[in-house]
Amino acid sequence: MPDLDFDSLPSYAELCERTDAPEGSAWGLFGADDQLGTINFLTPERIAAAARLAQRGDVFRLDLPLHLPDPPLFNRGSYRQTIHRSERRRMGCDDHLDNFYLQASSQWDSLAHVGHEEHGFYNGVQPEEVTGEEGSKNGLDHAAKRGIVGRGVLLDVARHLEGAGHPFDAMSTRAITVAELDATAGAQGVALESGDILLVRTGWERAYMAADQSTRNAIADDLHAPGLEGSPEMAGWLWDHRIAAVASDCPALEPWPWDPEKGSLHVRALCYLGMPFGELWSLESLADDCATDGIYEFLLTSAPLYLRGGIGSPPNALAIK
Repeated sequence: MPDLDFDSLPSYAELCERTDAPEGSAWGLFGADDQLGTINFLTPERIAAAARLAQRGDVFRLDLPLHLPDPPLFNRGSYRQTIHRSERRRMGCDDHLDNFYLQASSQWDSLAHVGHEEHGFYNGVQPEEVTGEEGSKNGLDHAAKRGIVGRGVLLDVARHLEGAGHPFDAMSTRAITVAELDATAGAQGVALESGDILLVRTGWERAYMAADQSTRNAIADDLHAPGLEGSPEMAGWLWDHRIAAVASDCPALEPWPWDPEKGSLHVRALCYLGMPFGELWSLESLADDCATDGIYEFLLTSAPLYLRGGIGSPPNALAIK
């Protein structure tokens, strides 16, 4: 990758004027063969600065248990675990998983998850190139090889809106706007910095965990969930803040079902900007702690599975305060 001053990269408005690549895309800015996208914003200097945020040594796991949601959403399957007991050693065991959908629980979406029907995946990669004889393109193995580490920032939109007298229905197709993100950041007293890993809490996890099994079955059959608005304004906000990656506790990061009039944030940000998406993250414990101490920044580490051509992966993510 070329040696770039990330803060001098084009604005989103300038990206929308491109004629050498899809309008609104960052294709080629990190190199013609780049497969990391905005993960490039996680420089050694920024990682070192983020490490200094771990002051108390308290660790918050950001993955749901692998068996949740149950049943899985989006017609994904449930894994089956088989435990093998050693025939030679009474105290020896092994196990394996069948039908393991890597995006059935907490996950990262790779840059090979969603592409544009005409232009392809990030940086113009075509489906047959995702995994090939010479190695994968845009798979999560590229991020896994270096790890995802940086300053995490939580914007607890649900708590902010509820506190302001605007109840947030976490089981509705509710679009979170740029203005609401800014208002939440202002109320929390936290400023975004270049290279941040942004976490957005909608309260979907809380509502889901409170639901009985029949309600969970109904959710899987007819999913309605909140998320970040799929508009160009939202894509521009993420890019102009130089967000390295964005994750939420909701199933699709953006509202589900998608609003065709707003368009798809998966195309505008994940595909066009090369920004990895995290979905179904577990944010409740972290959010409660942030609300208690008033500190919404922390060291965030994530080690996706090092699987060649991986389309998705459990994030194996930790927030450390």
